[in-house]
Amino acid sequence: MSMPKGSNVPVPTAALRVELGWRSGPGVPDADASALLLVSGRVRSDGDFVFYNQPAHSSGAVRHEGKRDAGGQVTDTLLVDLARVEPAIETVVLAASTDGGPFGQVPGLYVRVLDAQRGTEVARFDSADATVETAFVLGEFYRRQGAWKFRAVGQGYSSGLAGLATDYGITVDEPQHAAPPVAQPVTMSRPVTPPVPTSPPVPPAAPPTPVRLTKVTLTKEAPSVSLSKQGGTSGAMRVNLNWEVRKQFSGWGSKLGRAVAMHADLDLDLCALYELSDGRKGVVQALGNAYGALHQPPYIHLDGDDRTGASASGENLSINLDHKQSFRRILIFVTIYEGARSFADLNATVTLQPLNGAPIDFSLGECTVPSTVCALALITSNGGDLIVQREARFLVPERGVSPQRTVDYAYGWGMNWTPGRK
Repeated sequence: MSMPKGSNVPVPTAALRVELGWRSGPGVPDADASALLLVSGRVRSDGDFVFYNQPAHSSGAVRHEGKRDAGGQVTDTLLVDLARVEPAIETVVLAASTDGGPFGQVPGLYVRVLDAQRGTEVARFDSADATVETAFVLGEFYRRQGAWKFRAVGQGYSSGLAGLATDYGITVDEPQHAAPPVAQPVTMSRPVTPPVPTSPPVPPAAPPTPVRLTKVTLTKEAPSVSLSKQGGTSGAMRVNLNWEVRKQFSGWGSKLGRAVAMHADLDLDLCALYELSDGRKGVVQALGNAYGALHQPPYIHLDGDDRTGASASGENLSINLDHKQSFRRILIFVTIYEGARSFADLNATVTLQPLNGAPIDFSLGECTVPSTVCALALITSNGGDLIVQREARFLVPERGVSPQRTVDYAYGWGMNWTPGRK
């Protein structure tokens, strides 16, 4: 049951999953979840802001997990562990912002708090009165007499995520227009010998690094982006794959939501073909336990093998941008290991999240061929920079040819393949 605005409920457990949800459709703006950790109503520093460009708090108490689309019902998720919230933090604000229009055009907006272990609902607040707002505080966790409570807030801002963040003390990086130079009169004077200081000067404090709110969506019309121009020049870049089953099949009795509920054996594998600057080539994938390595060649590492699609984090691999000079090209692709005959019924989204840059995301779109392998993105070296090219290319293997060999042929990698198993 939805809570009335301003009401509160006790939070009986520490490990929580917070879902921002809405219904997608033509003309519906995209939305993003975020969280702010406050002391006396303000952040202590920009590090207390968790959102798509800064996906984890240093304490580990709050982490942004990303979006899922289940047949038009979209959720953007935060994981909150109240047991790890630092004692000084009094409030954890749960906010949302739109991209492409106000919340008045976002149907079915709600925030839901779940027990992360059991999946049971702790609290829910449905926002039904949004109009021109482009940012919203939907709810908050707050301390009261040694325990945590959740309050339904429903306070909107027309100034977007930047306005909301600034209101809580965040320094936002916004484009600045330089003022025209003004001519100054030149005065000639005799040089003056400066006095000898009695003590060394105290250097001024370094100004805080502004938070960047930009993000990049690759489309057919704008399919590529430079990592360096988006600030992605160092650290580990996470590549995330999430998927859902779109269609409903007769005999199940209810709409198919999560992949684990519909296809117990559905298993998609996130993979990467790589070619290093010294000519070495290889593949990073779960098949054959070829998980790679992050701090030695190939500087690409697959975090694990999600065999259900039920995990909120999906499948992830990391690329070490500290060694970007070692890469000639990287092809990110996905295969259907088992549980489906093609991508036609699957809705997959891909996000590339550099440590210090804007996230890059795109959807695969509709699959109209019997494809079991899809090339997601091609990353190529260009004069010390890395260029990300959206591929979203569904490939159809010939009879007896593996998905890996199929994508190799399509992109001319020229590797020798042998059968492998998990």
